[in-house]
Amino acid sequence: MGRVQDKVALVTGSAQGMGFAIARCLLEEGAKVMINDINQETIDRAVDELNKEFPGRVVGKKADVTNKAQVQEMIDELVRTWGSIDILVNNAGGSLHTPYKLEEIEEKHWDLVLNVNLKGAFFTCQSAIPYMAKAGKGAIVNMGALAGHWRASLAGVQYTAAKAGVEGLTRQLAYDWGQKGIRVNCVAPTVTITGERMKGLWEDRSEEEREKIVANIPLRRLSTPDEIGKAVVFLASDDASYITGITLDVVGGRYLR
Repeated sequence: MGRVQDKVALVTGSAQGMGFAIARCLLEEGAKVMINDINQETIDRAVDELNKEFPGRVVGKKADVTNKAQVQEMIDELVRTWGSIDILVNNAGGSLHTPYKLEEIEEKHWDLVLNVNLKGAFFTCQSAIPYMAKAGKGAIVNMGALAGHWRASLAGVQYTAAKAGVEGLTRQLAYDWGQKGIRVNCVAPTVTITGERMKGLWEDRSEEEREKIVANIPLRRLSTPDEIGKAVVFLASDDASYITGITLDVVGGRYLR
């Protein structure tokens, strides 16, 4: 029996990269998973790949997390399909190809990053929590970042602000909904190479900068997507049944408080 056996999960932004790794980790532990993204082609490819390994436990849904109506329909469809939503992972986000230098950041860059990372997480929580409250249980895991309570290495202030907001959202929802059996936590990775976008951001930095980042990590390496995914599974599972409102740093010791 897996740690989330037969639980129904939605992972936003999961057709590739970090979200795909999280979805796979949940599936490996027995969950049924809805893959979400904004590109139908990448959704279809992800669903086909995962269904070969986990037949009958993967569905896909195209939806923009910044569109409240699309989010509501996605979650309603998930509940119609499998009868519940037990786990919500708010992974959609990132720096979204926006500049990191202050003088290059435009209003549209700020709005995009805040909307996808923070407003998107708010909309999905707002739509999923009523179902969870009715069931008297549920686990939400928001994807934060070390930047949310420290600073960013590869992104700008818009990303840091958005992830700080995600941590605040996590704490408030945990406080407000704990009495209904809903746990809300956050996972904060540091630099993780999850796909071509992150690979490009990493390689854009000089060799000296990259070496400095790794040298400041006690474990002396970057994390893998699978390591982040396993942390998400832990917080979503009953192994974390008395944990809510926290941000779990998965950073190799880079940020020691």
